[in-house]
Amino acid sequence: MGLAFTLIFGLLGSQAVDGKKKSKKQVETGLEFLLDHPERLKGKKVGLITNPTGVTSDHRHGLDAMLEAGIHVVKVYGPEHGVRGTEQAGDTPGSYEDPRTGLPFVNLYGKEPTEMIPLFDGVDVLIFDIQDVGTRFYTYIYTMAHAMEAAARADKTFIVLDRPNPLGGVKVEGPVLKPKYSSFVGLYPIPQRHGMTVGELARMFNGEFLPEPVDLQVVPMKGWKRWHRFEDTGLPWVLPSPNMPTTETALVYPGTGMIEGTNLSEGRGTTRPFELVGAPYIKGWELAEAMNQAGLPGVSFREAYFTPTFSKYEGETVGGVQLHVEDRKAFSPVLTGLTLIQETKRLYPDQFQWRSDHWIDKLTGSDRVRKQIDAGVPVKRIVASWKNELKEFRQLRSRYLIYPPTR
Repeated sequence: MGLAFTLIFGLLGSQAVDGKKKSKKQVETGLEFLLDHPERLKGKKVGLITNPTGVTSDHRHGLDAMLEAGIHVVKVYGPEHGVRGTEQAGDTPGSYEDPRTGLPFVNLYGKEPTEMIPLFDGVDVLIFDIQDVGTRFYTYIYTMAHAMEAAARADKTFIVLDRPNPLGGVKVEGPVLKPKYSSFVGLYPIPQRHGMTVGELARMFNGEFLPEPVDLQVVPMKGWKRWHRFEDTGLPWVLPSPNMPTTETALVYPGTGMIEGTNLSEGRGTTRPFELVGAPYIKGWELAEAMNQAGLPGVSFREAYFTPTFSKYEGETVGGVQLHVEDRKAFSPVLTGLTLIQETKRLYPDQFQWRSDHWIDKLTGSDRVRKQIDAGVPVKRIVASWKNELKEFRQLRSRYLIYPPTR
């Protein structure tokens, strides 16, 4: 498939940016580069796909900053959780007129590309500016993919304002999704931890997976290195969704996000979602002891008890563990998440259950993991079985990386 792609602004405007006085922040996002060069969108009617994470380094929302810079935004589109981030997981945001700007806020969550096409009427250019969290089953990247497909069919230019991957861009982990298990929590054959920015993913989607390529332009970051932690960037962390409050949440999410496919609570309804894991039938000290004896790198476990205010076991006392990541470089979230599931199943074989809809298969991208755990295959052997597919993915992604892979 042909690849329609341009790396804009960063090349043509690099001298202007480099000539400016250095700021204290390490990284400038694609949004901030665009705001320095609003004339490049002169005469264009812009549709902005964003949410609360689309902010500048001084916490201004990108919509407000674009309007102040003279960029003619005519519609604003929201992914899951909505433009303002008010909806819980799976809830469908509404479409309404923004009381501040008077602009239409339009929901894209749950929409197929064919349904998006008429929503893009009256727009010349679509801009995507949302902070991703680096995990395959986080849905914002598929809103981007569907919008790219719709934009290609509607003959619209699609611009991605790049932002950091908070997990860094070095490690890749987890099984690669099998196309048969494609869903909105895993649309394409990429691993659970992909190690790519949204701009790099857009390039890959355009070059490998879309039915026809879109006129894609990526505004790259300035100063981002693949080994950066989010804290290294100097950028503000705005929670990407109601249950992703901190960078620590994002770090464990590729692993403990799989807990959603079981009858364990993944900590929704607490202040530490995806770091707290448990169920009413679990004795916290037993699971903590088993997990600490598993010898997992970079993480330890504390017995914990909590009462979710919503979601699984709402209002019930839950026993379990809290993850404490002590070495981010050594920590493997996918290995850790699978070990949590396997140890719970071993300790409580009569109480542990997979969700009846086999949601775990959508999260892991096939039925392999579920069947291997049920068969008692050691987790380290399960992880080792992905070696070849991860090698092939690394080779594929190398063609689409924007930021150098080495120091």
